[in-house]
Amino acid sequence: MRDFSVVYDVDPPVRAVKNVDLEIGRGEIVGLAGESGCGKTTLAYGVQRLLRPPAVITSGSVTFHDADGTDVDLNALDAEAMRRFRWDKVSMVFQGAMNALNPVATIGSQLEDVFEVHRPDLSRAERRRAVVELLEIVKVGGARRRSYPHELSGGMRQRVMIAMALALRPQLMVMDEPTTALDVLVQREILKQISQLRHEFGFSVVFITHDLPLLLEISDRIAIMREGEIVELATAERIWNDPQHPYTQRLLASFPRLTGEKGVVAR
Repeated sequence: MRDFSVVYDVDPPVRAVKNVDLEIGRGEIVGLAGESGCGKTTLAYGVQRLLRPPAVITSGSVTFHDADGTDVDLNALDAEAMRRFRWDKVSMVFQGAMNALNPVATIGSQLEDVFEVHRPDLSRAERRRAVVELLEIVKVGGARRRSYPHELSGGMRQRVMIAMALALRPQLMVMDEPTTALDVLVQREILKQISQLRHEFGFSVVFITHDLPLLLEISDRIAIMREGEIVELATAERIWNDPQHPYTQRLLASFPRLTGEKGVVAR
């Protein structure tokens, strides 16, 4: 991303993303942190051209460096080419995704839809085998393909959404607050699994959350976002040990410590 900006064309206009420069390395986990409303989700949607009016991309370029050596200008793709590109090269686990499954369709049929649209040459038997394999990979179990969403726990539904994002073996997965609604133990299991899958399949991850301690644990680099701008970008180790921007320092100070004296966060 170079000089990427998004404006909500209302009265008065709202500059939601301001001249963002960001590069994601192959196989890297990049955390995107900041308070609610700072533009994290708008940035993720904008890069994949998923924004709806009144949101308008006002500047910037987005280039995808494919593993086959070609560069793809995402702004230049027409609607059909962009539709094919999504999920195939870049997939997304949406915010609140575990509640986004169709309640009247089985898990298996919803996963099969991905292959039916993007891999139409696969037979029905091949699609079914692929679905079972995906459910086994995310530790839901192939037998659950016959289940409906309401028959699964929140953690299992979230794993199904991760399976859907993995279905076409994308090179980059964008995860928007994927564990926010889960309890701490389930959250821990899913984060561990994301890291394992990243090592196994080699995809990159953009992990969006307001939970900075969580990002410190799983990310290679962290971008701190405030009021539409990236105010600091550094390795997780550097963010933890030597945060440079005052806003990053305040974010870190806002989380309670398990040891030491009580403190007051400066405002």
